Amino acid sequence: MPNGALPDQLSSLRIFYDSGATRPYRFRKKQLQQLRRSLLYHEQALHQALYTDLKKSPEESWVTETGFVLSEISTALKGLERWVQPQKFRTNLVNLPSTSFVLREPLGVVLIIGAWNYPFQLLFAPLVGAIAAGNCVVLKPSELAPATTAVMKRIITEIFPPNYILLAEGEGAVIVPAMMEQFRFDHVFYTGGAGVGKLIYKMAAEKLVPVTLELGGKSPCIVEADANISMAARRIAVTKFSNAGQICVAPDYVLVHHSRKNELVKALQKKIHAFYSDDPYHNYNYGKIVNEKQFDRLVKYLSEGSIVQGGAHDREKLFIAPTIMENITANAEVMKDEIFGPILPVIPFNTMEEAMTIVRQHPEPLALYLFTRSKKKERAWLGSIPFGGGCVNNTSWHFTNNYLPFGGRGASGIGYYHGRHSFETFSHHKSIMKTPGWFDPAVKYPPFKGKLKLFKWIIR
Repeated sequence: MPNGALPDQLSSLRIFYDSGATRPYRFRKKQLQQLRRSLLYHEQALHQALYTDLKKSPEESWVTETGFVLSEISTALKGLERWVQPQKFRTNLVNLPSTSFVLREPLGVVLIIGAWNYPFQLLFAPLVGAIAAGNCVVLKPSELAPATTAVMKRIITEIFPPNYILLAEGEGAVIVPAMMEQFRFDHVFYTGGAGVGKLIYKMAAEKLVPVTLELGGKSPCIVEADANISMAARRIAVTKFSNAGQICVAPDYVLVHHSRKNELVKALQKKIHAFYSDDPYHNYNYGKIVNEKQFDRLVKYLSEGSIVQGGAHDREKLFIAPTIMENITANAEVMKDEIFGPILPVIPFNTMEEAMTIVRQHPEPLALYLFTRSKKKERAWLGSIPFGGGCVNNTSWHFTNNYLPFGGRGASGIGYYHGRHSFETFSHHKSIMKTPGWFDPAVKYPPFKGKLKLFKWIIR
């Protein structure tokens, strides 16, 4: 999109939104149905593109990308007629006999900025909520997944006019500031790293634009002494090494009770071999690093501890094997920032306080995972560490339950989405109180002298 054309194109979305065309329930439903048909038609092309960009298998692409979005569409279609209805609320004593309700109206023209690690899902899942809520939308896909972007552009341009849904290509560092400077969006939804998230937040604040920021962070995985080690290893490995570790809800590091550390490492080694064989590069189920910049960043971590599994890497092939590391020091670079790759530090602990000290060095992670059989330990961990969301005796699968709101807190994000929660995020909740004319007591009006006791009784 040439920058010179930006103002006119963005203004056309505002004009279309202001026409009221996007508000009717039947319009929203039709757009979601069209989107579903188009995604099914382009499914094979999307899977091929995701393989090109990230070496994802069709099965992985279905579970984490296309099937995920189709599930979001189905949820929206099933619930939309109910969601758009006014929601009744109780009325307090002082306002009786009024009735109270909330109308959910679209925000207007919204900007959705996607990420490269799940280039389809992280752009189109929020799109579903924005359409369901009745908005016009500008989509900014990641330039680091060009094959997937090409298919997404084809989908959008075939079924939606550009004054309703506009896909804006280009370098994010150039086109996003240009759009946000030249146009006031009614909401910005961003998925990606915290560094860029801060810049988005700052630009939005200049125009008092609300934001949803889906960021990341160092999500800990705690394996207590009473954990089922075989189960824990299986569930940790499948998430950590999915998409070659390039997943925001992956366990960033494992804290395991010292009495079970060796057992867990052996179990993880066994599961990695079972999932990806002795030759992960040629394995059907294993992906690649997105580009040389990310590869070089990750390889530097490999010298910061003892490699007990994996470590093989090839820059030309953008390949890093599933890797487990031990003997990591507290000030190692691998423990400072989100790893976002197939490297898993395993760190032993003796007491819960010792483990919590490590977790609190990176406050408010996006996720926390706990493996334990003890309800007491479960309550202690879940109640002591602030985090976005997580699992007990599992990893990452809370993300796939679209009945649950998904999002971070503090450094890991602002706001939430998925399922109905996406509809709510892209809607304004307009509170209304309707008062009849036949009841209008004089106590509500001046003079007020002598009415204090009555006010204290009514307003409580």
